[in-house]
Amino acid sequence: MYSLLNLIDTILNLYKWCLIIYVILSWLISFNVLNTYNRLVFTANDFLYKITEPALRPIRKVIPSLGGIDVSPVVLILIIHFVQNLMHEYGM
Repeated sequence: MYSLLNLIDTILNLYKWCLIIYVILSWLISFNVLNTYNRLVFTANDFLYKITEPALRPIRKVIPSLGGIDVSPVVLILIIHFVQNLMHEYGM
C-alpha cells in the first residue's frame, strides 16, 4: 500500500510542476517573449494544455475570471496539495 501511495504522490507532484510550467509558458506567450510559430514552443504548449485543461475546466466553470486573471491553476494546486497532505496524514 505504501508503494501505491508513494506513486500517487509522485504523480501529483509532477502534475503540479506541469501546471506551474504551463502558467509560466502562457505568460511568456502572452507577453510575446516566446513565439508559438516556434515548433518546440508550440508542441510544449499544446502538450501542457492537453494534460492540464481537463482538470482546470471544471474549476473555471465554478470560479469566474477575476478581471482577466485566471486563478484556476492556483486553486488546482491548492487542491492537489490538500490531497497530498491527506495522503501523508492518513496513508503514509
